[in-house]
Amino acid sequence: MSQTRFIKDTGLTARMTLVMFLLGALLVGLVVTLMYLFSDFALLIGFAGIGVAFYQWWSSDKVAMRAMRAREVTPEEAPELHGMIDRLCAMADMPKPRVGVADLAIPNAFATGRSPDRAVVCVTTGILGKLTAEELEGVLAHELSHVAHRDVLVMTLASSAGIVAGMLTRSAQFGGLTRGRGNNNQGTAAAFAIALVVSLVVYAVSFFLTRLLSRYRELSADRAGAYLTSKPAALASALQKITGEMSMIPEQDLRGTKAMNAFFIAPAVSGASLRTITATHPSLEQRLEQLARIQGELSRPTG
Repeated sequence: MSQTRFIKDTGLTARMTLVMFLLGALLVGLVVTLMYLFSDFALLIGFAGIGVAFYQWWSSDKVAMRAMRAREVTPEEAPELHGMIDRLCAMADMPKPRVGVADLAIPNAFATGRSPDRAVVCVTTGILGKLTAEELEGVLAHELSHVAHRDVLVMTLASSAGIVAGMLTRSAQFGGLTRGRGNNNQGTAAAFAIALVVSLVVYAVSFFLTRLLSRYRELSADRAGAYLTSKPAALASALQKITGEMSMIPEQDLRGTKAMNAFFIAPAVSGASLRTITATHPSLEQRLEQLARIQGELSRPTG
């Protein structure tokens, strides 16, 4: 984590380190397996894995902004939004990220970028019209804590593990088909089966690891944002409004932003308060309980 005034979260750091180690080991195992099974295409498979991981790291901000049809805005275009982020960054003693706005009715916000210097904090037009200034400040503090904790980068790389697994298996399958035309078809089929099983294991493990990390990092960002602003009740109110508005958005519109759910402050799905092992976020009840505890702690007289 970069040195800011956001509260440190050793639990988040430990979880991010563990997830990246496990996923890295799984991907190395997948690449080695495919290289062994399809030796004629070993170099191609290795470069494909490295290339996809590098692209995810290098272009994460552009990909996310493009997916949300968002654009970067200047202080002249959005003075109030920039002013609020300026104040929060000064409070947190952190570099100011770029600021983006997505023209969507869905009330939401997200942060993306490979480093604090390349980060973007983006809000939708829907959230700007729904929240008070204090509520929006709580949301922005939450998103800025993601940037300070660098968990945006970890989530981007972790979520790419499943994509890499699928692409590498397809590359190996194509190579195996080409090689198998004049060779032993039975051996080729066995190699495909092994490659498929290994890639499915990598995908399944990456799927559940990223969701476990995603749920924890949202609670961590809630805590960090609440302590920075000293207004946990405002963030709690914002979360309730955002989640309540989500049930009024047409299902078709919600499906259009499904790929970004893990990065939103609240998932763009109906029934967001349900506790499931596949959820990208903790339940609304769990988040409100934590913020209520922080409010009680901050309200207690000192000395």
